Amino acid sequence: MPDARPKPRAPRLVLASASPRRAELLRAAGFAFEVVVADVDERANPGESPSTYVRRLAAEKSASALAIVKDPEAIVLGADTTVVVDDVILGKPASDDDGAAMLRRLSGRGHQVLTGISLRRGALEIGRVESTTVRFAPLSEDDVAWYVASGEGRDKAGAYAIQGLASRFIPKIDGSYANVVGLPVAAVVELLRQLPT
Repeated sequence: MPDARPKPRAPRLVLASASPRRAELLRAAGFAFEVVVADVDERANPGESPSTYVRRLAAEKSASALAIVKDPEAIVLGADTTVVVDDVILGKPASDDDGAAMLRRLSGRGHQVLTGISLRRGALEIGRVESTTVRFAPLSEDDVAWYVASGEGRDKAGAYAIQGLASRFIPKIDGSYANVVGLPVAAVVELLRQLPT
């Protein structure tokens, strides 16, 4: 005899991000969610480590979105991703010249991509930082000029997008590919399982 009891309804999931890449990753993993754009100041605090920086911004984004949603049962997901080389945060380039300088700095070496994740439900907030090491092939000046002219890296941390044209320059990564795109979905699932039902 079939079980006639109603199945518990999945909690409302809210993505606190305007990033189409994060939305695509969540959608591809089978999540139903809504988007609420959180407006926070993304400048690093003086002396703040890269991991503290991304974790703080993720928490600020989830808090900002929860204040907009005003639903204590909703689960709000905030995330922030940055590129780090020599302990220096490479955010979104301010100009094409800035983007070119970032690419020259990444050329022929490894760097870290850090994503801070924050899950918030009511007064409870949990989170973590995921790290992936990305290795760039050596880039010629023609490579740099071609990629900058494509415009692909203009709104990306570190001035590149691993899922696009820049993939030709990246022979190896160690860690989560989705993390480099902007949201380590497996880590999000682990955190969701830690939330009390």
